[in-house]
Amino acid sequence: MKFDENFLQEMGLSAMPEDQKQDFLDYIQEELEVRIGERISRGLTEIQLNQFDLITDQAEAIKWLEKNRPDYREIVNRTIEELKSEIRHNRAKLLGA
Repeated sequence: MKFDENFLQEMGLSAMPEDQKQDFLDYIQEELEVRIGERISRGLTEIQLNQFDLITDQAEAIKWLEKNRPDYREIVNRTIEELKSEIRHNRAKLLGA
């Protein structure tokens, strides 16, 4: 998922002050990574978590997830949609209204 001006428009946040946009996008990216990581790791053993931590190549990581956590794409998609819903629900607060 790409977090950029198009994402802000999709979320109804294009009116966000320019000096806050990049910080917000960075925060959303980090928050999404944490949430996805937590959810994917729930179904893994400590050995599997250690194996995954050693992977540095993205293609290799995807291959490993397909084998060890075949529902990872569903987890990613569901987490993205939940985060988007939270953003939409808090749109007024985020815009300072």
